[in-house]
Amino acid sequence: MTLHDVALNDKYDLAKNRIFVSGAQAVVRMLLMQRERDRLAGLNTAGFVSGYRGSPLGGLDQQLWKAKAQLAQAHVVFQPGLNEELAATACWGSQQTELLGEGKYDGVFSVWYGKGPGVDRSGDVFRHANLAGSSKNGGVLALMGDDHTAESSTNAHATEFLFVDTMIPILNPAGVQELVDYGLYGFAMSRFAGTWAAMKCVKDNIESTASVDVSLERLGVVLPEFDMPPGGLNIRHELDQLGQEARLHEQKRAAAAAFIRANGLNRTVYSGGANARLGIITVGKSYLDVRQALDDIGIDEARANLLGIRLFKVGCPWPLDFEHIKDFARGLDMIIVVEEKRSLIEVQMREHLYGIAQPPVIVGKKDERADWLFPAKGALDPNEIAIAVGERVLKVIGPAEDIAARIAQLRQFQAMLADTKDVASRTPYFCSGCPHNSSTKVPEGSLAAAGIGCHFMALWMDRQTVGFTAMGGEGAQWVGQAPFSKRGHIFQNLGDGTYNHSGALAIRFALSSDANVTYKILFNDAVAMTGGQPHEGSLTVDMIARQVRAEGVDRIAVVTDEPEKYAGVAEFPAGATVHHRDDLDAVQRELREVKGVSVLLYDQTCAAEKRRRRKRGTFPDPDKRVIINELVCEGCGDCGVQSNCVSIQPVETEFGRKRRIDQSSCNKDFSCVNGFCPSFVTVHGAKVRRAEGAAGRADPLAGVPDAPLFALDRDGWASIIDGVGGTGVVTVGAILGMAAHLEGKGCGMIDMAGLAQKGGAVFTHVRIARSPEDIHAIRISAGKADLVLGCDLVVSGNKKVLAAVRENHTIFVANTTEVMPGDFARSADFFLPTERLKKAIRTAAGEDRAHFFDATKTAAALFGNSLGANMFMLGFACQHGGLPVSAEAIEKAIEMNGEAVAMNVAAFRWGRRAAHDPASVRDLVVQATGRKAEPAPAATLDDVVARRVAFLAAYQNAAYARRYADRVAAVRKAEQAAAPGSTALAEAVARNLFKLMAIKDEYEVGRLYSDGSFMRQLSAQFQDFDRLEFHLAPPILGRKDAAGNSKKSSFGTWMMRGFKVLAALRGLRGTPLDPFGYTAERRMERRLLADYERDVETILGRLTAERLDAAVALASVPALVRGYGHVKAAAVKRAEGERARLVERLSAAGEKRVLEAAE
Repeated sequence: MTLHDVALNDKYDLAKNRIFVSGAQAVVRMLLMQRERDRLAGLNTAGFVSGYRGSPLGGLDQQLWKAKAQLAQAHVVFQPGLNEELAATACWGSQQTELLGEGKYDGVFSVWYGKGPGVDRSGDVFRHANLAGSSKNGGVLALMGDDHTAESSTNAHATEFLFVDTMIPILNPAGVQELVDYGLYGFAMSRFAGTWAAMKCVKDNIESTASVDVSLERLGVVLPEFDMPPGGLNIRHELDQLGQEARLHEQKRAAAAAFIRANGLNRTVYSGGANARLGIITVGKSYLDVRQALDDIGIDEARANLLGIRLFKVGCPWPLDFEHIKDFARGLDMIIVVEEKRSLIEVQMREHLYGIAQPPVIVGKKDERADWLFPAKGALDPNEIAIAVGERVLKVIGPAEDIAARIAQLRQFQAMLADTKDVASRTPYFCSGCPHNSSTKVPEGSLAAAGIGCHFMALWMDRQTVGFTAMGGEGAQWVGQAPFSKRGHIFQNLGDGTYNHSGALAIRFALSSDANVTYKILFNDAVAMTGGQPHEGSLTVDMIARQVRAEGVDRIAVVTDEPEKYAGVAEFPAGATVHHRDDLDAVQRELREVKGVSVLLYDQTCAAEKRRRRKRGTFPDPDKRVIINELVCEGCGDCGVQSNCVSIQPVETEFGRKRRIDQSSCNKDFSCVNGFCPSFVTVHGAKVRRAEGAAGRADPLAGVPDAPLFALDRDGWASIIDGVGGTGVVTVGAILGMAAHLEGKGCGMIDMAGLAQKGGAVFTHVRIARSPEDIHAIRISAGKADLVLGCDLVVSGNKKVLAAVRENHTIFVANTTEVMPGDFARSADFFLPTERLKKAIRTAAGEDRAHFFDATKTAAALFGNSLGANMFMLGFACQHGGLPVSAEAIEKAIEMNGEAVAMNVAAFRWGRRAAHDPASVRDLVVQATGRKAEPAPAATLDDVVARRVAFLAAYQNAAYARRYADRVAAVRKAEQAAAPGSTALAEAVARNLFKLMAIKDEYEVGRLYSDGSFMRQLSAQFQDFDRLEFHLAPPILGRKDAAGNSKKSSFGTWMMRGFKVLAALRGLRGTPLDPFGYTAERRMERRLLADYERDVETILGRLTAERLDAAVALASVPALVRGYGHVKAAAVKRAEGERARLVERLSAAGEKRVLEAAE
């Protein structure tokens, strides 16, 4: 297939007429086009852009920065706003440039942007600025970012009505193409009518990507004949409030309506033929949903005209022109209004058509019986629209068997959606090494209030965090609550971005009210929630400290991971104290006793931003790594509790589940070493061993046939790509989209990320069709997916993914690698329901359409790292016939993307091979990993016992090991007598008796560091290092933290010699000469062993087949005892409660059997 000549920089090349862009990039292109169209019209204009980031407009500023050179060439100035209302005021100012005759240009066109809450807070500016008007050759476009389903917001919102209230005309683009078109129309209307123009941005247009026509001649803007008042409608140098109001109501609205009418922004799409009876009127994203719905019930333009169905597309929902409405409604029996959220079109329709002869029945939010039809809550779904429209086609126009059959099938899909449940979930979480993992902790007995920003996620992390406020109001809610609350103090989380935006005023308010509150200003040196943008004004920690002191805050404490960095560079106010983050608890305990307002500045750079800057070489990269000695690790999970870090992952070993650090995702926060455990070692000067890939120079496509293409018909192709936020899922969609663009096909895609990019569930919906015009709604509804490309098994088990699958039609490919969600950091025993997930996928798609492969493990084996896993899955899907674009186009798109091209192309090809010949690829992985892998966990009871006997002989001596073996043998014999063929009890005793006999005391920790196993583990991960640092809490030092628990200290490489000495002295264990044997912990461990041996004797004395389950449960109680020191003591307390319950259960099991026999 011949591929089109395409380059990535086409999007801002005005000589290119068709480009593949995201919605945010389309806005940038539109600005460049406006300037060029003005130049061609003989105008020397400039542009100004200001606003404040927030989903779905979270990435617009980043695209503007990336296009800095092109924008500068076009005289477009981008000035990010400190907050939304100040940005809006700046845009208003851009229209005043020529009033004094001092302007450098003929006019300045301006764009304001902000998400819904920012629209709300800017209403005052919008009202003033719209009354004042726009400049004749300028114009203002306000981009409202609405989140209808609260995917990345603290509330679901649609903000059209604020613009209605301020009388700003609204444009509602259906997709990326109309973002460009309506943007240009918006500037022209703003200039003509003297108003601002608002443009609605939702995920489906601003965060979608499509192939669009951007030729400069595409739009011929028409300026209608209009009787302008003296002085015109544009901004004036005057102070005449009533005159402004009169012009707005009497002339500006009429001028906007005339412009809309002259340029056909509201238009008839299907005429409905000569005898139209049923009308559908819709707007924006809902228009695409309606087109999809009509397709789904078999109604195209020809059939619509044959049946008498008129379709009207509204581009400007306010003001809705009466002439348009009258023409559309003429002769209709019924009108269906399809719009999301509150009624805007419908109320104007009813107002305009009130009192006319023979008015049509209007249904919209409510149906004919006043029941909900298209509710104002949530978002509309094409399937539901299709059912509602189809029913009324049958009712108003008459029976049609094929339409009725399609409606029935859609009902089945919706019923399937209603019945489908999430098999597992992946909740957004703090990134690996995120400062908020530590900063959001509060002392026992205290509460923190949440705010806007990444730290908001503390609400679902057991952080004693409650409630939240609107942005910038953090702490003000306590002013109203405190006088009526028994609680005397709270901590208030406040991000540095929010402080800069407007939060400083909340602190001033708290000071004026004498509230007892400690503001925790979380300084992470970036606006992390929306992509790591810098603060406006280059805030520093000491600047904030000086500002809050000037406001009147007396007690200021700074907590940081690097206290030494301030020396000689920071100017803190007198009395401010600086502390290491390890002292956070003690500092907070002090501050909560301070009367009035106190401030804790927690200073640690955003982990994701650190990673980005380190890649660019602009941020220090500590020359050290942390490793966990897996044999010393108890699997207690305290490292996760202390660090809350998702880079701590499980590793299943012979001796149970342990922990390891995922070095590829670790952002070097190092708070995990605070876990009370001696297994953590800092490796200084560590050079991570580069794994040698097994792919070599082998040709992955040898013997692999050409991949079969998915055949495109009029319905096109629909796919959901799912995965974990931040792992490149969005890139897969971008590659597919560019491949379609290269082949001249139409493509539309939406990345559903937002908050989910923080380790949550991410979905990319992709549609490909023969031409761009054939693509309508991009979101994939229930039963409509042709392919599901599951880059993560957990996210593949999401309800909406499974419901999109059509049995025996959808191809479902899934990566089976287990990636633990954030829940694992807080739950040591968290397991993924892997087999249930696979079963759900097989059930949904059918056995022959579900294909599984461990892409992450395979990529790591083939290429030395797992980064190629997603491209491997794309190749896997390609060879299974799941893609409508050629392998050639995909490889070209990978090349154009420019990231690790050779590896990603190879991964794509190996994925194709895995689909064709999975056994050969799995064999290669086994060969590559088999040499490095530890022995598999014991599979039989004999193996379990033999390995533990050998371990205990090294732990103490052969006699000690024989004691263990004899006890297990006795249990095995008794179990065979009571329940022939069963080994469950013997296995439970074998594992749990060993655990209590091989406790990790000082001698054993010394042995496990000095017997060579730790050095082998080091060598496997690192090819070289300078020195080691151990984190230990020897009882002899007696250091305590604020809670009274033992505190760890650091020890150098010399400790390896100390470990050897300790190991050599293990013969003292349990003798009167054992200095450690007198500690409370050792005495407790001896008691636990004695109790367990008595429990085993009790079990053997009562063992029957009926009591076997209860006996196994009691014999497994020691598995609950994990950790060291106070962590272990807490575990023992929990285990003892469970033991008492199970002892009672063991007795009750026998009594129940006796009762049954008596009866």
